[in-house]
Amino acid sequence: MASSKPHLNIVFIGHVDHGKSTLVGRLLYDSGSLPEQEYRKLKAEAESRGKGTFAFAYVMDNLKEERERGVTIDVSYKKFDAKKNVFTIIDAPGHRDFVKNMITGTSQADAAVLVVAAKEGIQTQTKEHAFLAQVMGIKQLAVAINKMDEVGYDEKKYGSMKDEVTKLLKGIGYKDEQLKFIPISGWVGDNVAKKSENMKWYTGMTLIDTLDTFVAPPSPTDKPLRLPIQDVYTIKGVGCVPVGRVETGILKTNDKIIFMPSGKLGEVKSVEAHHEKLDEARPGDNVGFNVRGVTKEEIARGDVVGHANNPPTVAKEFTAQIVVLNHPTAIPIGYTPVFHMHTVQLSCTITEIQKKLDPKTGAVKEENPKFLKTGDAAVVKITPLKPVVVEEFKSFPQLGRFAIRDMGQTVAAGIILSVVKK
Repeated sequence: MASSKPHLNIVFIGHVDHGKSTLVGRLLYDSGSLPEQEYRKLKAEAESRGKGTFAFAYVMDNLKEERERGVTIDVSYKKFDAKKNVFTIIDAPGHRDFVKNMITGTSQADAAVLVVAAKEGIQTQTKEHAFLAQVMGIKQLAVAINKMDEVGYDEKKYGSMKDEVTKLLKGIGYKDEQLKFIPISGWVGDNVAKKSENMKWYTGMTLIDTLDTFVAPPSPTDKPLRLPIQDVYTIKGVGCVPVGRVETGILKTNDKIIFMPSGKLGEVKSVEAHHEKLDEARPGDNVGFNVRGVTKEEIARGDVVGHANNPPTVAKEFTAQIVVLNHPTAIPIGYTPVFHMHTVQLSCTITEIQKKLDPKTGAVKEENPKFLKTGDAAVVKITPLKPVVVEEFKSFPQLGRFAIRDMGQTVAAGIILSVVKK
């Protein structure tokens, strides 16, 4: 049964060695989302490898390491409950490609926890991740000043870190009221889910109670239907069954729908989720739906479904704000990498670099620069090499974000400001 609590997707960001994995493990364990036997199994596993102190970090390392060790942790443990909200952690910290996951497909963050180690303070990744969160439209941010145990729970140290991080975040456009600071130790468990005995001087909330003050996004049921297709099946005796997640609007039986960019029209005969028939599917529902009037060959992954009277936008070109995360040389005009947007991946060309922005203030730094390099933010014009559905970020954030991939990595990320229709 789905929880009736408001639901938020949350992403943990910050420098690789600042304790994100341990913190996430602690949060899951202390909020009762990690069963004791699962924790004991991990602890034994960690100790047998001489890494007893890393039991919590292991909780979230269910990627490469886990496959090597043949241990699996059910993905459902990435959910945890606070008193008011329920949270899904949308990416295992430390995952190399968390950026891509944060931006595309099902992983759109509603809030972020920026983890900064008290001793080391702000590092390059701290800055990159914070800026990325800002560019991607994440308005709610908790700042966990972690590893307070390593600085003797010193109030002065916390105060100076808080000042430094505040300066950084306000410099990139966050406002005071969007920022919430908590001194914690993920390893010891101070102020994560339980008040710390070690920091009597801190009178604020624990991390989990702070997250509970965050507001879930309104369910976009009042918006037009947008459903990006993930797969298409032909089922014997049933016919064509596309599968995907409703991002906005509502899909009902008997709806007249259109698949874009092809313009194929169909009628919804039935809607199912987990082998149960539904009368309607709402935002966040992953569904299969049987369509009359189209065949499997006529539609494909990356198509977007809308109601026939309000078709999704097919772009001839679009203007976007991007941030270059990691490019070994420079991005010139004419650069044609692969863009990942909702369920589609396709090559697009950067046809114009209109202006370079100051990542700290968003002010225009340079008009019409010739190229962009790592760390630059810019407004660019983009032409897809074949028709694709995208929408403006401000109207449909779910279809208005993208990641740019090249050479096996995420080189840039962005949001769509405006679309020229085909």
